[in-house]
Amino acid sequence: MILPIRLFGDPVLRTRTIKVGDVTDEVEALIGNMLDTMRNAAGIGLAAPQVGRTDRIFVIDIGPLLEDLPERERQNVPPQPMVFLNAEIISESEAEEEFEEGCLSIPDIRESVIRPEEIRIEYQNRNMEAQSLRIGGFLSRVIQHEYDHLNGMLFTDHISAFRRNLLRRRLREIARGEVEAAYPIQVAHALK
Repeated sequence: MILPIRLFGDPVLRTRTIKVGDVTDEVEALIGNMLDTMRNAAGIGLAAPQVGRTDRIFVIDIGPLLEDLPERERQNVPPQPMVFLNAEIISESEAEEEFEEGCLSIPDIRESVIRPEEIRIEYQNRNMEAQSLRIGGFLSRVIQHEYDHLNGMLFTDHISAFRRNLLRRRLREIARGEVEAAYPIQVAHALK
């Protein structure tokens, strides 16, 4: 089922998520709905808060972009899609990299964000099996972006105050729902 994506300004996007205790039928359905929603929106990652949930879950599928990645990166990408439950970033490289990011919850805005080049993340897969992944490059960036959502952060929190100030008017418009998206969206004030 395709779920509406919550837009910037919705309080759920600033809420820290809660660990998943077990993969119940409800959690399994949520994971499936998140994958469907992400694909419908032509996204490569989606976190539970973006669909109004506080479960510590995000999904990623960079499969459609694999051909565009350098060969050395493609070799290290696990099978796609990926499901991350109860993720925790354990370590980050000191080396950083700048790359332009966007977000389904903030349509039509893209900004350069500096993030660690490599991370080590521990999580559980959809079978609640413990996983550990050391990854760099594009997949690392996507994971870090989605991981931020689990902690109530958005990519705009990583840009300078000057850049955020320049975007202030546009972000307010998005929060009011004054935006077009090619996928279902939900505005915070529509929840009241």
